[in-house]
Amino acid sequence: MYLIVGLGNPEQDYSNTRHNMGFNTINKLAKQYNIEITRKNFKGLYGSGIIEEEKVILLKPQTFMNSSGESIKEIMQFYKIEPQDLIVIYDDIDIEPGVIKLRKTGGPGTHNGMKSVVHELNTQDFKRVRVGIGKPGGEEKQDLIEYVIGAIPEEEKEKLEKGTDLAKEAVISIIKNGIDIAMNKFN
Repeated sequence: MYLIVGLGNPEQDYSNTRHNMGFNTINKLAKQYNIEITRKNFKGLYGSGIIEEEKVILLKPQTFMNSSGESIKEIMQFYKIEPQDLIVIYDDIDIEPGVIKLRKTGGPGTHNGMKSVVHELNTQDFKRVRVGIGKPGGEEKQDLIEYVIGAIPEEEKEKLEKGTDLAKEAVISIIKNGIDIAMNKFN
């Protein structure tokens, strides 16, 4: 069984933000595979179903980004899920919009949600799908926090949409073919 987690902030207020690329990808997986994400527990919203003949749990932590690891740790302990069966999807400012990168393991970088996950699980050995959102630009060099949780301008939505579409396909590929083949295909 795989636990597939999208990082984000509670959707009512943050659905149209760069920080919710993980949630957006989970929503696309749920829609494609008819998985209802309606159960509330483990400090998150989740649902279970089948993707490519594998049982999965889709999770959207509701703790706000900086405490995402708490929700993931609770559900992993309850369902006895090992880190090698965890896939975390999140936004990455060091990758251009519309581009994704897959990793088998590694540090959290500057991403506070990933810092929480690594801290709570006490391991870096889990798969991740990083969805590019780019860095703030313009003459005023927008504040990073405002950039990731501010509304997405219309002209950027299409590229970010492409990124979450690719992330969805990458997760399916990981489940179907394993991380190495998926990395060769998407990186």
